[in-house]
Amino acid sequence: MFATRFYVFSVLLLAVPTTFAASASDWRGRAIYQLLTDRFSQTNNQATPCNPTQALYCNGTWNGITNRLDYIQGMGFDSIWISPVVANVEQTTAYGQAYHGYWAQDITSLNPHFGTADDLKALSSALHKRGMYLMVDVVVNHFVSTSSVATSDNANLDFSKLVPFSNASDFHPYCFITDFNNQTNVEQCWLGDQHLPLADLNTENPSIVSTMNNWIQGLVKSYGIDGLRIDTAKHVRKDFWPAFAMSAGVFTMGEVLIGDVGYVAPYTQVLDSVLDYPNYYTLTSAFSSQTGNLSALISSVTASQKSYSTPSVVGSFLENHDNPRFQSITQDISLVKNAMTWPFIQDGIPILYQGQEQGFTGGVVPANQEALWTTGFNTSNKPLVTHVTTLNAARKAAAAANSTFLTTPLKFVTQQDPSLLAVSKPPLVALLSNLGSNSAKSSTWVASGVASANEVLVDVLSCAIVKADGSGGVSVPVVGGLPQVLIPASALAKNGAVCPSVATGATGATGSSSSTTLATAKPSPSTKSGAISIRSGLGFGGMGDGWRVLGVVLLGLLAQGW
Repeated sequence: MFATRFYVFSVLLLAVPTTFAASASDWRGRAIYQLLTDRFSQTNNQATPCNPTQALYCNGTWNGITNRLDYIQGMGFDSIWISPVVANVEQTTAYGQAYHGYWAQDITSLNPHFGTADDLKALSSALHKRGMYLMVDVVVNHFVSTSSVATSDNANLDFSKLVPFSNASDFHPYCFITDFNNQTNVEQCWLGDQHLPLADLNTENPSIVSTMNNWIQGLVKSYGIDGLRIDTAKHVRKDFWPAFAMSAGVFTMGEVLIGDVGYVAPYTQVLDSVLDYPNYYTLTSAFSSQTGNLSALISSVTASQKSYSTPSVVGSFLENHDNPRFQSITQDISLVKNAMTWPFIQDGIPILYQGQEQGFTGGVVPANQEALWTTGFNTSNKPLVTHVTTLNAARKAAAAANSTFLTTPLKFVTQQDPSLLAVSKPPLVALLSNLGSNSAKSSTWVASGVASANEVLVDVLSCAIVKADGSGGVSVPVVGGLPQVLIPASALAKNGAVCPSVATGATGATGSSSSTTLATAKPSPSTKSGAISIRSGLGFGGMGDGWRVLGVVLLGLLAQGW
């Protein structure tokens, strides 16, 4: 009997998974570093030239990313979002090569330019050992035909090299999108143009739907993927997404590229999350000049809080690979720092696009897809690296000090000066402005009831002390147009990385710039995908809950006479 019990015990041990599906609640406390695989780091630390305007492969790899995780984690990011991993069209097209990964040809194979299957698995494993997550970009909407020119219909397009869909009937009839107000036109006509038509997959076909669901399930399992960024989500019918997300079993964030909250919000009902494009547009406008409209940002954020299914997991960003870099619009350092602060102090998940921390200034695609290795991954004397590192640490400190910080909606504190913006998200108070670096205007943020009576607060960006009055209010002058982020001194560790000289919190408790994984209090089901997540304080690879589940199973067996 003992031998039998031991055998069953051994089998159960082998069956305990070493990883668990990452749900929306698991991602909520994360900070994401977005990178283009081809433009982040080459293998063996090469630094060959890369001219982004040529739109050619520059030979960044998955191994290169693995070798530079210290750089990413050192800034406090605990997740990365990488380019699509599948094999793309190999020809040099009218718009260059498929270095970005969005021109899929064979979704059953990996892109050989980025490395091998073992390389991608090694990257996933290296991330998980650090308690970090892997988000992979995926494209469902379209493939790229190998023909270079299209005619009035798709008769001359060659579908034979497309895998696993190699027939014209697998795609919607040839037509380019002409009316973005017509949702059928948006979903069933094609992106691209006659020089590079993006063949629109017929996602109304049940067989194709089944194939795509099976494909994503296998991709996630094969490479230990923790989340998906879904490209061109608005170009596929909404009712396609729930089963796809459930098949993936991990967190899903859809790209719905439009500034209308009302249009974007329904996608938060069928996917876990979306990229927050509506607030991206108002954010960019608000801080791109001294005449930016801060009230428009307030209005769009207020509307999204009311409309999004779960605002706390929406992806907030200032830059990405599809839009001009913020510093192509303005290089006023105060405006830049104010705008960069926003994603870290709002309700959703902050996302930083590679090179933003290094001050890249590229304009429209492909100029905004610069190679990061040209910087030498230098972090010394880099003010924006310091800025995002501090913001990441401050966000973690606020979440550690208040267990509801991540799920509590921010509130705007009305300011008399239209150039000022004050946000309360206890225990954090963010003070922003678009006055710019050279403004001679004297302005002061005034916010009542944002702290405890007479509480000592710290501006984590300068380490200056701000003391609340007897009613918990603050009055803070603007200095050089720079933002301020106030956190109670008691929420910062005396030996931490954030303002230790004025911190009064317990040593080693909060405020570290390292990528500390936030423990979840209990297992939590994904809000859309149906994935069940089990977490311990050890992070992604933590086995604490796995052992407890195993213990429950064994106790049940013993109770039955085993």
